[in-house]
This record gives sequence, C-alpha cells and structure tokens, in this order.
Amino acid sequence: MDAMEVLTNQGYKLSSFVMSLRLWDVLDILVIAYLIYRLLMVVRKTNSSRLIKGVLVVILALWLSSGRMQALNFVLGKIMEWGIVGLIILFQPEIRRVLEQVGSSRLPFLQMFSKPQVDRHIIEEAIQQTVSACGDMSKSRTGALIVFERHNQLDEHLRSGTRLDAEVSSELLKNIFFVKAPMHDGAALIREGRVLGAGCMLPLSKNVNLSRDLGMRHRAGIGMSENSDAVVVLVSEETGSISVAVGGMLKRHLMTETLEQLLRNELLPQQEENEENGKKRKNLKGLLAKDKKGGGKADE
Repeated sequence: MDAMEVLTNQGYKLSSFVMSLRLWDVLDILVIAYLIYRLLMVVRKTNSSRLIKGVLVVILALWLSSGRMQALNFVLGKIMEWGIVGLIILFQPEIRRVLEQVGSSRLPFLQMFSKPQVDRHIIEEAIQQTVSACGDMSKSRTGALIVFERHNQLDEHLRSGTRLDAEVSSELLKNIFFVKAPMHDGAALIREGRVLGAGCMLPLSKNVNLSRDLGMRHRAGIGMSENSDAVVVLVSEETGSISVAVGGMLKRHLMTETLEQLLRNELLPQQEENEENGKKRKNLKGLLAKDKKGGGKADE
C-alpha cells in the first residue's frame, strides 16, 4: 500500500510538472537538447572523448569535496575557472567550424530574401558533364577533386584558389586536372552549376581511423565533407577509382552510372521526389480514366 501511494504521488508530481510546462519551456528544452547533441557530435568527430571524461571526473570530484575537503575543493574550483578558458582554446577550431556553418547556412526564414532557386536543368547538365569527365579521367588515371557546394557556402576555400566562374563542361574539368596544369593539385569548386574556382585548398580530415591507402587528395575530400554539407567527387591518380565523400563518409569504387545516380540523389533530392510523385499521380489518373471507360470493370 505504501508503494502504491509512493507511485501515485510520483505520478501526480509528474503530471503536475507536465501540465505546468509552457511553450517557451518546451522550446528551451529542445534548444538545450540540440546544443548537447551538437556537442556530442563534435566530440565524436574530433576523438575528444577522453578529454570530456577528464572534465567530468573533475566536476564529480568538485561536487564530492564540497563542504568536506576545503583545500581540494578550492584547488578544483580554480582549475574549473581557468579550465573553461582552456577548453575554449583547445576546441577553438571546432567552435569556429560550427559558427561558420551556422553563419554560412541558408536559413529557411531567410530564403525569401535570397535569389531564386537555380534551374534544375543547369544542375543536371553540370552532373552529366562531371560524370563524363570523371569517366575519362578514371580511364587515364588522372587525379581529380571536385566539390559541389550545397547550403554551406565555401567562400573561404574559394579565396585560396583561382576564380573562374565558368559553365561546367567535361573539357574544362579535364583541362583543370591535367597533370601539367598549374591548378591540378587543388580542388574545383562548383556552385549552382558553375565552376567558381580551381586550385582551392581543402582541410584534411582529422579522422585517425581512415584507411592507410588513402592519399592526401582523399583525406582532403573527406575533410571537406566533414566541415560542410558539400558533396565531393574524387578520382584516384594511382588506381583511377571514382569515389564520393558526403558527411565524412567515403563511397569508393563507383561506376559512372552509380556516380550519376548518387549525385542526382544528393544534389536534386526534392526535384526528383516531386517528379516521382507527379508520375504516380499521372498513373493514378490514367487508371481511373480506364476504369471509367470500362464501366468500372477490372482489366483482364
């Protein structure tokens, strides 16, 4: 009976707490949850779990020594005061990266002030020309590094290369990555179906678990996909293998058909989905029309 009373009281307190929540309280909880999630993602990508464990141990020791061990509590308190500054210094690259992504992202409520969306045919043509160039460079074993910008703008990396602002063509890409060309070592950056720059420098991946047979070009492509939402296409100079890096993950040994489908899925997801829905509606209308003509009888 006592246990039932305890459970009833706990349930009453929980229901009272839920009923007392306001809209701003829910929003507050969601924001904190998102910040914790982003922090965990940064820790996972930078392999800083040991550092976080050390900070948690210090916080636990500070809490346990409170009111019991005055000297230890004083020392730990000072460590915590200066430790915050130390953590900001240690995580400076990660903090800067997150702020850059937030600042460079095209937020939904700012879409109305941005320029209109690029015609999908321009993106499709850029994809086809890129696939054609990668197929030829794969056969000739010409190394290539092509970055398709999405929501996160890459102006900082664009400034490290040479500005072009030209239409995407197979011949242009093959000339950029020709072995004796001055810009073949860097990356070509494509924005909204146009080659904005070439010879751009990209950040290397800090993932220590990458395969040892991956060279600097592949590590730069993976690093770019870790630091932004860009889609990076790579052609190996040694094997001619075609790869794509998205979200820090590398998909290797792709055929040209697979490459084209992958780029379409990543760069034209909404357009492709709308097309499929439109086809389904047309097919449904056609079936309904047949049913009407046939007097509602099923087809034999």
